[in-house]
Order: sequence, then C-alpha cells, then structure tokens
Amino acid sequence: MYLSRFLSIHALWVTVSSVMQPYPLVWGHYDVCKTQIYTEEGKVWDYMACQPESTDMTKYLKVKLDPPDITCGDPPESFCAMGNPYMCNNECDASTPELAHPPELMFDFEGRHPSTFWQSATWKEYPKPLQVNITLSWSKTIELTDNIVITFESGRPDQMILEKSLDYGRTWQPYQYYATDCLDAFHMDPKSVKDLSQHTVLEIICTEEYSTGYTTNSKIIHFEIKDRFAFFAGPRLRNMASLYGQLDTTKKLRDFFTVTDLRIRLLRPAVGEIFVDELHLARYFYAISDIKVRGRCKCNLHATVCVYDNSKLTCECEHNTTGPDCGKCKKNYQGRPWSPGSYLPIPKGTANTCIPSISSIGTNVCDNELLHCQNGGTCHNNVRCVCPAAYTGILCEKPRCEEAGSCGPGSRAAAPRGSRAAPALLLTALLGTASPWAF
Repeated sequence: MYLSRFLSIHALWVTVSSVMQPYPLVWGHYDVCKTQIYTEEGKVWDYMACQPESTDMTKYLKVKLDPPDITCGDPPESFCAMGNPYMCNNECDASTPELAHPPELMFDFEGRHPSTFWQSATWKEYPKPLQVNITLSWSKTIELTDNIVITFESGRPDQMILEKSLDYGRTWQPYQYYATDCLDAFHMDPKSVKDLSQHTVLEIICTEEYSTGYTTNSKIIHFEIKDRFAFFAGPRLRNMASLYGQLDTTKKLRDFFTVTDLRIRLLRPAVGEIFVDELHLARYFYAISDIKVRGRCKCNLHATVCVYDNSKLTCECEHNTTGPDCGKCKKNYQGRPWSPGSYLPIPKGTANTCIPSISSIGTNVCDNELLHCQNGGTCHNNVRCVCPAAYTGILCEKPRCEEAGSCGPGSRAAAPRGSRAAPALLLTALLGTASPWAF
C-alpha cells in the first residue's frame, strides 16, 4: 500500500514538475563568468561564457513620437468610447492629469483600474492619413528573449509595421507587417509564424492575425520571438543546444533577435467597416496602454552585469574585454584577436578570454586574478614572482633541478611522473583560462 502511494505521489510530482518547468535546467543560465578551481598547483580561475539576466527592457528606453504633437489633449478634444463608438463624451485634456494621456503611460505599471494609456489625436483631418511613428531607443545593443507585446486600448490598427534598427536609428528594416488585408495594404500574402520553418525563420511576413478591426474585444498584438526560437529548440524550448549552436554559427539569425531601436509605425486606425464614417471622426484614434519588451544587454557573452547610469546601459565586462558591448580586448590583453564567447559546449560554454600581449608580459608578469605564481611563489608588484628555493621560471613553474639535470624520482621538486602540470599551468596563466583546451 505504501509503495503504491509512493509511486502515485511520484507520478504526480513528475507531472506537476513538467508543467511548472517548461524549460529544462540543463541548458545553462550563463550567470557566472569565472570561478576558482583547485588543481595540483593550487587555485586557478576557470572561465566560462556569461550573460546578463533577461529583464523588462522598457525600464531603460527613451520614447519619441513623430509627429511630436500627435498626442491628444492640446487643445482638449472629445473622443468616442471603444465599446460604443457613438458615445463621444470622453475628453482628453493635457492640462488635467486625470484626463491626460502622455506617452509614458505606455510603460507604467498596469495593475490599476481603469488602465492608463497613451492616446493620439482623433482623425479629425480625414482624409489626410492619421499616421504615427513610436520609436523606442536604448542607445545600446540588446538581445530580445521574449515576445514583443503591444496592448491597445483602442481597436487594433488596420495597418501597422513593426521595424528594427541595429545602428541606433540610422537605418531601419521591417520586422513584421500587420493588416486587416495584407494583399491590399502591403501587396503581401497573409501568413503567420506557424507557416515558417527553420529555413524561412528570417522571412518578413504580413499577418492578419492581430488586425481584426474596431469591433474586436481583443487588444493585443504580438511579435513572436519564442515561436521562432522553437523552430530550433522544439515547441517547449527543450533542445536549447540546437538553438545556441545556430546562434553561435549563424550571424544573420543572431542579428535577427538583436536591436538598438524599435519603431512602431501606425498607418491606419481601426475602422471596422469598408468606409470611414466622416460624421463621427472622433471614433478613430490610436491608444496604447502597455508595451512589453523583454531582453538583455548584448555583452558578447563576456559579462553578467549591465549597469544603467546617466540614462545609459553599459556592460561590466569580464574576460579582459572592454567597450559598451565588451566588443574588444583591454589594453595589454591583445595577445590574440578578440572573439565573442560561445554558448557551446553546454552548460558552461567557452569564454574566449583575451590574453596578455607578448609586449606586456615583461611589465605585468603576475597578478591576483589572471597570472598566478606557482609552487608557493609570491607576486611582487606585478613585476616578478619570488620563487621558493627549489623552483625557478617566470611563474616559478620549473624545478631548479631540471636546469642541472639532477631531477630524480625522489627529488622533492620533480613533477609527478607522466605529468605536464607545470607547463600546462604556465600556459593556463598566459592564456587567462584554467584549461588550455577550453578554446
């Protein structure tokens, strides 16, 4: 009886765990850049790929609207409620906080009722197009890790384009088109992400899935990041090694999920009918209550911390790298070309640390982080290792008896039989990693 009960509880636990843990624990969080390990020669650093945690990136953006005077309320104006487009007694007034709808309300906490939202002016200048560009800028390269979600307080627009920039807004590329009629609006056949595959995951599509006009009860538009991840990692993202392998080796795929800026181009408001009702133009406007963008600072797998200071995001670089994205080697650590870290092999990846320049070895022989004196030696002013009597060499890595050819099996300074520990540790020190095979 007890065995049967135990097995039942175990089966229940396995089921609950599979539901609560949609992503496996084994694919690595890459939340540590280095750790100390113990070898025969003492403590050394073991370096690994690392990255900041995924977070809400809307806390760090700057928002810009074009045209700049498109927000409602100056002068005050009336607009129609979404639920009843002929009840037009709602007011937008920028001079009254309770009636104002400024852009920052797209990013505030949405736990309050009624929802707070940004709102445009109404389409009072019809037939001139009512178009708005909403630009989100980070002044930093970021990597998207979850769906972009836009929640409209008005009807979802009949036509919209989501765009991205990789060069701080100098040039733009479309991410996805949205329309009630893709063929009519953008001369594109309608598709959804489910119509894509590994081979077409980078295709720019037009979807009609999220543009169902004014009468819909749904308010949300998605740009599906995780569905695209799933083409490589499986529907529950369990095969992350496959995704990481693709991100490591396919620059176009990696760049697809990387941005410095996003731009939401609102081209035509929700109309809901074939013709615009010119007698009730206060029905037509844009209103957005929430925008969600989750991601992380791009630090090229060389940092776990991204600092927000003076309205700017910067990686706190490890692995002897430097720069806003840890995109180059530090001075005196240019012994080989800079390289980003690698997610593989899972779970620790490969750090690809920058190593000391040959010209700097004479001025920085040892320190307390990278170049350790061995066999009990001590570092003196970063200039030289002071070695015990039985050892010599730059890092005290060579037994003195080797120079005299007198090292025997009983010699106290002799390296263990069949061991290359001392040369390996010297190479380790010069390469800045605990293992010369880590590269």
